[in-house]
Amino acid sequence: MAEKVQNKPVSPPASVSAACLAEPRRSPSPDGSRGGKEARNKALFEAEVEEEIMLAKKIQAIDEKFVEPQISENSLTVLKRRYLKKDTDGKIIETPRDLFMRVAATIASADKAYNKKADIESLTRKFYNMMARFEFMPNSPTLMNAGRDLGQLSACFVLPIEDDLASIFESIKNTALIHKSGGGTGFSFSRLRPSGDRVKSTTGVSSGPISFMRAFDAATEAVKQGGTRRGANMGILRVDHPDILQFIDAKTREGELANFNTSVAITDRFIDALERNEDYDLINPRDGTLDKKLSAPEVFDKIVNNAWGNGEPGIIFIDRINKFNPTPQIGAIESTNPCGEQPLLPYESCNLGSVNLGKVVKEAGSKKTIDFDRLGILVHDALHFLDNVIDLNNYPLPEIDKMTRANRKIGFGVMGFADMLIKLGIPYNSDKVVTLARKVMKFIDDQSKEESKILARERGPFPNFEKSIYAKARKDPLRNATTTTIAPTGTISIISNASSGIEPLFAVCYERNVMDNDILVEIHPEFERIAKERGFYSEDLMKRIAHAGSLHDFAEIPKDIKEVFTTAHDVTPEQHIAIQAAFQEYTDNAVSKTINFPNSATRDDVYNAYLLAYKTGCKGVTVYRDGSRNEQVLSTGKTKEGHPSGEESKEKIIYETKIKPRPRPEIVVGTTEKIPTGLGDMYITINEDSEGMNEVFVRLGKSGGEAAAMTEAIGRLISIALRSRVEPKIIAKHLKSIRGSSPVWQNGELILSCPDAIGKAIDRYIERAKKLNLDFSDEVETVAEPKKKKISVEQDQLLVQTCPDCGGQIEFESGCYTCHGCGYSKCA
Repeated sequence: MAEKVQNKPVSPPASVSAACLAEPRRSPSPDGSRGGKEARNKALFEAEVEEEIMLAKKIQAIDEKFVEPQISENSLTVLKRRYLKKDTDGKIIETPRDLFMRVAATIASADKAYNKKADIESLTRKFYNMMARFEFMPNSPTLMNAGRDLGQLSACFVLPIEDDLASIFESIKNTALIHKSGGGTGFSFSRLRPSGDRVKSTTGVSSGPISFMRAFDAATEAVKQGGTRRGANMGILRVDHPDILQFIDAKTREGELANFNTSVAITDRFIDALERNEDYDLINPRDGTLDKKLSAPEVFDKIVNNAWGNGEPGIIFIDRINKFNPTPQIGAIESTNPCGEQPLLPYESCNLGSVNLGKVVKEAGSKKTIDFDRLGILVHDALHFLDNVIDLNNYPLPEIDKMTRANRKIGFGVMGFADMLIKLGIPYNSDKVVTLARKVMKFIDDQSKEESKILARERGPFPNFEKSIYAKARKDPLRNATTTTIAPTGTISIISNASSGIEPLFAVCYERNVMDNDILVEIHPEFERIAKERGFYSEDLMKRIAHAGSLHDFAEIPKDIKEVFTTAHDVTPEQHIAIQAAFQEYTDNAVSKTINFPNSATRDDVYNAYLLAYKTGCKGVTVYRDGSRNEQVLSTGKTKEGHPSGEESKEKIIYETKIKPRPRPEIVVGTTEKIPTGLGDMYITINEDSEGMNEVFVRLGKSGGEAAAMTEAIGRLISIALRSRVEPKIIAKHLKSIRGSSPVWQNGELILSCPDAIGKAIDRYIERAKKLNLDFSDEVETVAEPKKKKISVEQDQLLVQTCPDCGGQIEFESGCYTCHGCGYSKCA
């Protein structure tokens, strides 16, 4: 095997002649030269050479000059925030062109390890151009770190966790190192003994998997990753683990295990018990003994109920994943990366990359068709690129280096699928899409295997090939144990101005915060082009569409345009799953996709979606019911309508894109209350206007001092919240019970801290208001700012959560929150 190539950039050529074209990469000669290890049949060799010459001719038909990247404003924003090199003062010292050249030259340099005469200049140009044209983009760590000191180029890692304290904390340390380098981590906690189980070495009892997950979560919180990527984890527990019920409930409280996605590893045996309405066995992993039995339907109902409530846990079908494990002799797969699309063995990593399908649509007379010739070239070049990444990678642990090189897994996938459909005039929710998805992904998978065969002839197969499922099944070795994955493409799709992964559009138009809190309306370029061509474009219409999130209620937009520009909530869960299953059929690893539900969806809808995903061949599934996570809802009002099945009344979700505090009137009325605290007497003034409570002033003891400043700040923030129409009772709830260092008593009531005193004062004010028949109830409906008009929208409309980085709109897609304005991703 070739020695590791140092991750150092090769200086790009000063100029490149237009006639300087890529040299065709040939197969080894019959005598075994250029990497070949044995003589080959002459006729077979000649056929292979002829095939590669044809491919080279296609390559030569393309302009191979260094193209100038056409960067959109949105793309440039993301690149500046997260990707372009900065000096020690934080000043950007790299252009997008420089970035693509840095990455291309570095990755191309790996060819020197296999062929000292390799034309690095031509290969650099080829890699550069497919990035500069936004036809292909590698995963974020490669863009950030290639040719730089860190040199860590992979996005996905899985670490083992054994039932041993030293192993657990070794994994926590390794997790921190990976997160610092820009990667995400997945874990299975299934080997840990259950809570309450005996610990022989101390004669004590185990605290169980959930407590150790909290330790990993805290470690992730502490690592800042240099301001470019945040730590993200996947936590998995087998459905037959004795602590499975606690695991299912682990994220029912908002904010708990915030740095984890969670998934239950569902077994085929569990599905059998579910279908038969039977109990199933829980097995103690410490010794393999039967712990107890649980009802499969009851456990599944609990999973469904929680997923309906907040989207977690997801589920993976662990036996199906291992059925397609390419190296079962090396080990069983127990976990995936944070978004679930990349199953990996312990200590494996995988580098990802995606082709932009929106860029491979060509004119064919009056019609548009898929340019399969160009797509094939991109697949071959991208596989070559990603195989080079494996050699250049500076892995964070020696165990990862060894395992990754032994299997050489690649995760090549797609983005821009929705853009391709729009250009072809095919609605995302039409019957044609499933057939097209199969056709496109089969072509990509076939071409990726062809390139992996070529690479194996030139460089040798992956070292564990003889221990793989391919050893007896394939005549020609492969360079890579896997080649295809459908990953979420959050920030790289923003850079490429493409739709994310295989998801439908999250919106046709959306609002983005720019300098000085101005709002810029981003419009899908194809929609803007068509709107102008057909005469219904106006800036006012674009703003209204951005506010509504869908084209449904706009009579001025032609019906055929509404059908083609489908958004996530125009697609039924069954259609989402059918498309996921179609891509999964021709994908080695797994498929990241969110199955969207309207807020009005029932638990039965989620239940049926899970079973449909299993029956159609998916390897896992993530569902999301719109508005189900409290943190997403900007404002709510409770309806009096009971659930048809007698469940509790549901909250009506109110849509708002931006909240602005109402102005403070010149005259307000209110009361001031004196409350003793451990830091001295506190004076709390609560004022109201014609709409209700609108401000709180807090003064602690004498003026000045840190405590006085903090309490004044609390009052100001409460005032902003009240004038933004946040329910007073909610504010009080979150302030009460905060414990300080010096509690005191007042009239038989314990005052725990200054915030606790403020919360209790607000509660008392509300009670006094009720006695005076003033409306401070918790059944408040949001008022549209600045008018006092109530907002009334359907529960299944698109909702928004604000981005913590830029204040823009966040969408839940491919299993993760992503901001399309600045590239923030909660899973990255």
